Amino acid sequence: MKRTLLIVALLASVMSMSAKPKITKIEPANWFIGMKDPTVQLMVYGENIGGATVTTDYPGVVVDSVVTLDSPNYLFVYLNLQGAQAGEMKLTFQKDGKKQLVKFPLVNREKSGDERISFTNEDVLYMLMPDRFAQGQNHPAQVKGMNTYREDRSQHSLRHGGDLEGIRQHLDYFNELGVTALWLTPVLENNSPDNDFGYSTYHGYATTDYYRVDPRFGTNEQYRQLVDEAHAKGLKVVMDMIFNHCGFEHVWVKDMPSNDWFNLHDWLKESKGTSDPRGTSFLQTSYKLTPVMDPYASEVDMRETTEGWFVTTMPDLNQKNPHLMRYLIQNSEWWIETIGIDGIRMDTYPYANREGMSQWMKVLDKEYPNFNTVGETWVTEPGYTAAWQKDSKVIQYNPSGENLPNSYLKTVMDFSFFEKLSMAKHEETDDWWKGFNRIYNSLVYDFLYPNPSSVMAFIENHDTDRFLGNGKDSTMLKQALALLLTINRTPQLYYGTEILMNGTKEITDGDVRKDFPGGFVGDKRNAFTREGRTKAENEVFDWLSKLLHWRKGNAAITKGKQTQFIPWHGVYVIARQYNGKNVMTILNGKRSDNKLEVARYAEIIGKATTARDVITGESIDLTRDIPLAQRAALILEF
Repeated sequence: MKRTLLIVALLASVMSMSAKPKITKIEPANWFIGMKDPTVQLMVYGENIGGATVTTDYPGVVVDSVVTLDSPNYLFVYLNLQGAQAGEMKLTFQKDGKKQLVKFPLVNREKSGDERISFTNEDVLYMLMPDRFAQGQNHPAQVKGMNTYREDRSQHSLRHGGDLEGIRQHLDYFNELGVTALWLTPVLENNSPDNDFGYSTYHGYATTDYYRVDPRFGTNEQYRQLVDEAHAKGLKVVMDMIFNHCGFEHVWVKDMPSNDWFNLHDWLKESKGTSDPRGTSFLQTSYKLTPVMDPYASEVDMRETTEGWFVTTMPDLNQKNPHLMRYLIQNSEWWIETIGIDGIRMDTYPYANREGMSQWMKVLDKEYPNFNTVGETWVTEPGYTAAWQKDSKVIQYNPSGENLPNSYLKTVMDFSFFEKLSMAKHEETDDWWKGFNRIYNSLVYDFLYPNPSSVMAFIENHDTDRFLGNGKDSTMLKQALALLLTINRTPQLYYGTEILMNGTKEITDGDVRKDFPGGFVGDKRNAFTREGRTKAENEVFDWLSKLLHWRKGNAAITKGKQTQFIPWHGVYVIARQYNGKNVMTILNGKRSDNKLEVARYAEIIGKATTARDVITGESIDLTRDIPLAQRAALILEF
């Protein structure tokens, strides 16, 4: 069927040229017939549009309400489409005796919400930054109409010029590696100018248009093409979203729809609309998320966390405003329906208002019961993380003693696993607390999670040091990856891990967000190819690729019972069992040769006498102790 992709920068058709009102844009630019919730909110932009009446004679459509907030330049129109069919609806806006007629498309859905299947623990997500991954052909040197920016790959914090076409051209690489889903950091418009200190919003976390792909990355149509071709190759695509804040150059900052559209908006008046906080009542977040779950939290701590701005250039959205929250909910639905994304990753999840985010997740869960969203919940204690997962059994109170609402968030991020592994890699595994004891003592709290398999584990990401730091020690890296890909979790990789990309945040975040070698014209080598990788890089790539392909469709890993053993004489073992198939992940936490004392693991080994080394294919004798080299990672199946 022919798909309708609409760019919402300008209203497509204005049929009457009346002086008042003058509508410039409607968001969204189209909507879908057959949604379980038949209501839709239209956010109408236009000079002095506030107070206008809105009517339509389109069959099956009812204008439920029209709302004007504090700014006269916005109008919120709520429609009920219960009985409507696909077609071109005409809306009449009337004010002060003047009329304007606007066409608004109602389109059929490509599939029902129930048919949209998202990522699960059967997938391995590959996180990448579009600006730093690869550049496609015909990339524009400059995009007209954008605020001042510069692409300079020699500068860590400026744009480097990667785009969606560059990613599309390398889809086969992901299949060769063996990952099954791509998580792209935000692709929406970030029209913030480079600042005087050489910083830009290349990262994508300062949205200035929620319905438009950043033109430096491509177009909405190119985004759809990328997703379609990824699907054709068996790959899913996860979209990164940010509801906590937007970019300072968003039109809402210059003209706030209502006085409570942003948290702590008064300082914008004090700063005369600039992002300079000096001499104003500006409040930056404390970046401490614990007050959100703390039953003893003070008001000042809670306010700093949830209402303080992330930075001065990222205005903090107020999810308590029902019109804003409806806008954000519909925005995610629009991208699901229009582009066909297979999941959402929500940035800075606990910073936003919990009730508003709970409502968002509840609506998505009802409309798309098989769709998944992962929320960034950056606290390293399992009890905190578990309290954010859907249907959590952890008792949750706010400071007033009332129960907090169900989050409906299916997947949370395992920062405890990340932190413990980051410490363990520098330590010898002893008989108590250090080394792999840290992982063991983190996983023992899985009883807190309603669904441990829907907890996302990772060893690094765009906000952390690379696992390798500034080194190239592949031995410990293999141990980390062996754990990540065999435990009861949904695993996430970070681009370049497979070719030993390293770096730390000592100087800037850009050092852990380096360009993928070969993704850009003029690169000295092409690490997308075997010939362009070093011997050491190929060795790690092959090792990881074999493990990833083995994991695909492996029910023992995705459905199997998990048993972990307290590290014994420096050896940590985690086993998975399903329908008579057994897998043992064996890690030597010592920097010296060691052995697996097989008698200790009789409950898993049972009567088996041999096992297959998943990586090498070699047969391993299970009737005698197994020698382990220093920091060895061994995965056996039998």
